Amino acid sequence: MSLFSDNIRNLREKRAISQEKLAKSLVITRGRYVKYENGTSEPPYEILKKIAHFYYISIDLLLSIDVRKIPSDELVKLEDNRLVLPIIVDAAGESFIEIVPNKAKAGYLTGYADPEFIESLQHILLPFLGSGKYRGFPVEGDSMPPNEDGSIIVGRYIERLGEVLDGKTYILVTKSEGIVYKRLNKNKKNTLVVESDNRFYPAYEVKASDIIEIWEYVCNIGRSDRKYESAETTNVKDMFLELKREIHDLKTKH
Repeated sequence: MSLFSDNIRNLREKRAISQEKLAKSLVITRGRYVKYENGTSEPPYEILKKIAHFYYISIDLLLSIDVRKIPSDELVKLEDNRLVLPIIVDAAGESFIEIVPNKAKAGYLTGYADPEFIESLQHILLPFLGSGKYRGFPVEGDSMPPNEDGSIIVGRYIERLGEVLDGKTYILVTKSEGIVYKRLNKNKKNTLVVESDNRFYPAYEVKASDIIEIWEYVCNIGRSDRKYESAETTNVKDMFLELKREIHDLKTKH
């Protein structure tokens, strides 16, 4: 029997679900399902996807990890997704960091659970981070100063919504907004308030069902040493410069 067939049998037995009932949920016959559980047949992608969604577990885990070793009941239950990410380490046991470049940002929303996609990303090592699962994401725009466009935010994977601390910054991966770096607050059940440090951008809410992943900020990789000035400071400075120019123009005219 394959690891996959062992996994789906163990998951079904853990939930005390009959083969008949599970097959009905997958819209297939019991006889067809039994072949998957016995390891005599492999399901097509669409059925594999249905099984993964039924148990709220990613496809790569069903195929490659003994699910009995995963504390799945402690993980945040999202609408179509429950992930435990494998940690890649070097010979000394230090965790590698996968870097998602701008060119791969769009593909991340469909490839985040694909081991081949993740393995294709560039890996770096930052020994001072310690244990955990880390990933680097690109920053776009000016909504979270002093982090500039092109910087990389390294985040630690968060398994439960309860780990999110009000006022802290996180990389949030959602179905509707994609990848964003923001400050989060939990003012409602199963809802996060997403805020930018640049007050020009209004806050908004994200439902738990829309969330794919959450990564807690741990460090920034940037190339600029420019001194940060807040949007408010910059606006005031611009106003004074404009006023100075107007006064100068008036003096030259007289």
